[in-house]
Amino acid sequence: MISHKHVVFFEVARQLSFTKASQILYISQSAISKQIKALEDYYKTGLFERHGNSISLTPAGQLLFQKLEAVQQIQNDLHQELPLISQEFQPQISLVLGASTTISLYILPPVLSAYLTQYPHVQLSLRNRNSENILKALLDHDIDLGIIEGINKVSNVTYTPFLTDEVIAVCSHRNPLKKHELEVKDLYQIPLAIREAGSGTLAVLEDALVQKGIKLSQLPVRVRLGGTEALKNFVRVDTCLAFLPRQAVVKELASGELVEVTIKDLHVKRTFNFIQRKGTENNAPYKNFIQFMKRQYSKSE
Repeated sequence: MISHKHVVFFEVARQLSFTKASQILYISQSAISKQIKALEDYYKTGLFERHGNSISLTPAGQLLFQKLEAVQQIQNDLHQELPLISQEFQPQISLVLGASTTISLYILPPVLSAYLTQYPHVQLSLRNRNSENILKALLDHDIDLGIIEGINKVSNVTYTPFLTDEVIAVCSHRNPLKKHELEVKDLYQIPLAIREAGSGTLAVLEDALVQKGIKLSQLPVRVRLGGTEALKNFVRVDTCLAFLPRQAVVKELASGELVEVTIKDLHVKRTFNFIQRKGTENNAPYKNFIQFMKRQYSKSE
């Protein structure tokens, strides 16, 4: 086991923030400072450089962090493999995930329930943000695994396909649009309600429109709303046409509250990917989580 002082150092080094580490570890900043000071006294060298409101690792701090990453991986492997020999050994494991809105609200909950039933020793935290912010959280080391919609890929992140979904046009059941099949050119005349910048749903919609020679900026966008539920609630009572994930409106379509509007030759599909920082793909708990999720969804297809 890694000592408590090293656990504290490791989290501060990951976050490069005493404040964030304090929030994650649920201990005060003064307690964190005390543990770091004790380690610096032990190693007879500084581990962090202070730059006003920010910190960075010294060469000694970088070396310690790299070694602790290796130790952490060995410990994760041990915790994964030892229960195969000793079934009574069930170590507490903490997973910190981030997922885009569609995934968090409509796809993960039933599968997470099955996962936690099978792995009761796992403590799981799920953060719900749009795809752009989930990617940022991963790169900032706020999370270790994300699930996002297809957006522009970055070189230092590994992408593992999870499942596909469709974004469809919907309107209120009181909207006259429900009676018509539209063509793409009709969108120039129809008021639209769409997601906010940074949304994966918006990104795939923009890409699909570009394929048809249309820029979103050319269309009559009446409102941009942050979040799928907000957009859904708005279009229920308004005359706008909205683009929403099919997974998010299954109940509303079944009840007749919302109606799918067919747009000829416009097909908006996206792939959800697991994302990890390169070099962390073999982290055993997360690797096991990904395998479990893919198995569950392959059964339901």
